[in-house]
Amino acid sequence: MTTPSPAAGAAPSTTAAASGPVPPPTSAPAALDPRGLAAGAGAYLLWGVLPLYFELLKPSAATEIVAHRVLWSLVFCAVVLSVTRTWRALGVVLRSGRTLALIAAAAVLLAVNWLTFVFSALSGHVVDAALGYFINPLVTVLLAVLVLRERLRRLQWVALGFGVAAVVVITLGLGRLPWVALTLAGSFGLYGLLKNRVGRSVAAAPGLAAETLVLAPASAVYLVWLQGTGDATFSADGTWHALALAGTGIATALPLLLFGEAARRLPLSVVGSLQYLAPVLQLVIGVLVLHETMPPARWWGFGLVWVALVLLTVDGVRARRATVLRLADVAGR
Repeated sequence: MTTPSPAAGAAPSTTAAASGPVPPPTSAPAALDPRGLAAGAGAYLLWGVLPLYFELLKPSAATEIVAHRVLWSLVFCAVVLSVTRTWRALGVVLRSGRTLALIAAAAVLLAVNWLTFVFSALSGHVVDAALGYFINPLVTVLLAVLVLRERLRRLQWVALGFGVAAVVVITLGLGRLPWVALTLAGSFGLYGLLKNRVGRSVAAAPGLAAETLVLAPASAVYLVWLQGTGDATFSADGTWHALALAGTGIATALPLLLFGEAARRLPLSVVGSLQYLAPVLQLVIGVLVLHETMPPARWWGFGLVWVALVLLTVDGVRARRATVLRLADVAGR
């Protein structure tokens, strides 16, 4: 998910962080653009079914898949930049030292997120991946306190408490830390924070192109080495497997571009609500399609996380309503 998401493989579920500063609300709610809704739903649905796509790429290892994902995403972005004639935007990113440094750091976090997500799909941890993207909004709130020094409201603190309780319950119940979920949530939360520092001046295609450009040299060297050792699957497992690996570029870039279109056309609150489509789908796929086990501790943990998300949503609605009323009061004076 990129995502951001990110994604996720990941899906950019850190909507507010990944999309830049939240615009000030107005007294009248914005009309929902049908094309924006379709783009947003399409992005999160594609991120949600990505585990099934990665299942098709076996026997490729997660590292080989991610290396191909980087290189083919760069190729796809080059096509998009050519069609939209936006190469100049990529040049602006590459010439800005501060922006490029942030992009490079974001690229490393994106690589960690991709590698963890692909590993989860190949090793029977799709449910843990879903948990990670449910936890992601809570990580965003935590980063707001630790990094941005923001003051949280009481309900936000309660939500964080439920999130911590969920991790404790799952850890005690399963006898191990849910490291896949925590790595996905942490890496994408930090990725979203860095993308927020970059701001909205960097569009989706030039941004992803710059990130994959940073990762491309290491990915290319790794694939050449893998080919030399005879362990590469790209040329050894048939034409369809090679095409499927090449298709990771489209599977990565397309939902990110759809997400960018949705973020441009829809209120952030709507985009934030759509983000839960991806982990819900991943949870359904993990349990019903891939038949991963769901002991009681996992269900209790998910339940606590869902309570936390409800609390965050209620708090966000209250805060937005209070801001709208305050602005209306100021405008009426």
